[in-house]
Amino acid sequence: MMKRSVRDRVVNEARRWIGTPYRHQASRCGVGADCLGLVRGVWRSIYGAEPGPTPPYRPDWSERCGDEALLEAARRHCVAWRLGDVQPGDLLVFRPFAHAPAKHCAILSAADRMIHALHGRGVRETRLAGWWRRRTAGAFRFPELDSDFL
Repeated sequence: MMKRSVRDRVVNEARRWIGTPYRHQASRCGVGADCLGLVRGVWRSIYGAEPGPTPPYRPDWSERCGDEALLEAARRHCVAWRLGDVQPGDLLVFRPFAHAPAKHCAILSAADRMIHALHGRGVRETRLAGWWRRRTAGAFRFPELDSDFL
């Protein structure tokens, strides 16, 4: 199980990003971030360097490629978890459109709240309402600091 201190650090760091404007492919607190950029920035704050380079991507990358790059990256760098067992500090990956690849991610901040970057709205904490719950494609725990996932 992940140490509570790592969970707290993930949520606290994600909250520091609230108010950061939306910028496609960006990952700088207060300057700009997209949903992946938020997760990358939280990762850097907790673990140091990112686990690997993020290739450039277009806003419609998943529709054009049809692959599950976001889910695959989450599986590679985090620990897959049952959706019914998620806790604050976990990473959620969403499939906004049925039968399309997953292309959005957020950090759970409370049982019914998440922090994510939305186009035109920036990084914010919102309710994890029914629409989002129905579109959740995966749940993941950030690795412990001494994990082989790093």
